[in-house]
Amino acid sequence: MSAPVLDIRALRIALDGRADMELVKGLDLTIQPGETMCLVGESGSGKSISALAVMGLLPKVLQVTGGEMHLLGEPIHKASVQRLRKLRTTAMSMIFQEPMTALNPVARVGRQIDEVLEAHSKLGPRARKRQVLEMMEAVHLPEVERIYRSYPHQLSGGQRQRIMIAMALIMRPQLLIADEPTTALDVTTQAQILSLIRELREKQGTAVLFITHDMGVVADIADNVTVLKLGEVMEAQPTEQLLRHPRTDYTRELLQAVPSHVPRPPRADSAAPVVLRTEKLNKVYVEGGWLSKGRETHAAKDVTLSLCKGRTLGIVGESGSGKSTVARCIMRLIDPSSGVIEIGGTDIATLPPRELKPHRRKFQIVFQDPMRSLNPRIEVGESIIEGPLNFGTPRKKALERARELMTLVGLPASAVDRFPHQFSGGQRQRIAIARALAMDPEVLVADEAVSALDVSVQAQVLRLMADLQEKLGLGILFITHDLGVAAQICDDVIVMQRGLVVEYGPAGQVLSTPQHPYTKALIEAAPGRHWDFAHFRPFPESRQDA
Repeated sequence: MSAPVLDIRALRIALDGRADMELVKGLDLTIQPGETMCLVGESGSGKSISALAVMGLLPKVLQVTGGEMHLLGEPIHKASVQRLRKLRTTAMSMIFQEPMTALNPVARVGRQIDEVLEAHSKLGPRARKRQVLEMMEAVHLPEVERIYRSYPHQLSGGQRQRIMIAMALIMRPQLLIADEPTTALDVTTQAQILSLIRELREKQGTAVLFITHDMGVVADIADNVTVLKLGEVMEAQPTEQLLRHPRTDYTRELLQAVPSHVPRPPRADSAAPVVLRTEKLNKVYVEGGWLSKGRETHAAKDVTLSLCKGRTLGIVGESGSGKSTVARCIMRLIDPSSGVIEIGGTDIATLPPRELKPHRRKFQIVFQDPMRSLNPRIEVGESIIEGPLNFGTPRKKALERARELMTLVGLPASAVDRFPHQFSGGQRQRIAIARALAMDPEVLVADEAVSALDVSVQAQVLRLMADLQEKLGLGILFITHDLGVAAQICDDVIVMQRGLVVEYGPAGQVLSTPQHPYTKALIEAAPGRHWDFAHFRPFPESRQDA
């Protein structure tokens, strides 16, 4: 066997170098040429800081306190800052999770890739541009000359991530570290990026350290898997062996938490009243200045849907499909261009703010990122009672209700006196749900409410929403790009593409026997779809062909 590209032995990382504050506790990891190793675990497990340690990019408050790291046989744990700077991009490169924050927003993307060549090669400007364009074509970017001249904000999320990959690979490093590079992407874009990484690995023999919490991605891309929990290695196995025979309860819990793509059994239809209805809902944006007529973009076109009390209606689709536009129109966060939005029997589509206010308590929303939707400067209890106070509820009564709701969502009542930063991501999302419930709504809109969470936390929040629906009879409009999540929680599913509803029906029917080519493409692109993670075995052949 050839020498490993990366060999880590007993790596220890601690906060301020303190032995009692270890965040990585003896990590062992070896990656061979052309191999993909997945480093798996929840937030706080030590995955990303281990990768940053390899790159020599740890923040000053974190220090390597023990162990060895060898890159192509070189002891990089002893390397100087200058040597590490030279090794980056030439021998090892890293793709970060969010390309919009990693790319310079005021520099053209072609120039940003060119800077790597300018710093690490002796090529002239023309030769560098030719090489950059070749790499952009290699990562399957369209219209490379146009994109070369574009700024990051002018590209889609998937295109920005391809730029990051092109930048990482332009010097053909032997080690590529990918830190959650597909977490925020739609399933089709995610599938394209995973396929691209596999292709580049096979063509160039690149070793890949892929950091993720998504076991579906692991099933699709990994040769070997190392599982971390709170800085400790739980187990390390070849991928198929780990998926079939996990050795630890923690790994088993991670696998069980992955949403199955098998729709839940249909619930018996009842005579439940309709709590939300739209008819031919449209939202049109007009581009261009006041001197020109402008070009119209139909973000949502003739969307008709119906949601009954105690049921969940999912809207799925890629970014730009119109699903969040529909949710925001329903919430009247943006005004629809035309159509009907009926909640509790009243058409609210065109009501002015003063007349709309009494109806607002009937429909509430839970956003994707609770850290951004909660005020960081006030205690969470104050955030929860803000709505009821605006509707005339006495402060004492509102606080009592806030404490009840905290208990209802699985948090201690005393937590109302703490600030958002004192909670984990999953706990903050529970608080956001409690805030929405404080208004006793009939309709709860969840806009990508679990997409930013670890799979285990995601499973907990989904169970919570199902329990609350059963107790309170909520109608839930659930916006997601994750078909596995839709299969677990939705009774009915709408599939949207470019503002249009292309398929609508019971979840079991739409997700098991899709009729529209776009729905079929979404299902085919879902990572790990051939694995039933709840039982650690592949689906039968008939399921794979479905």
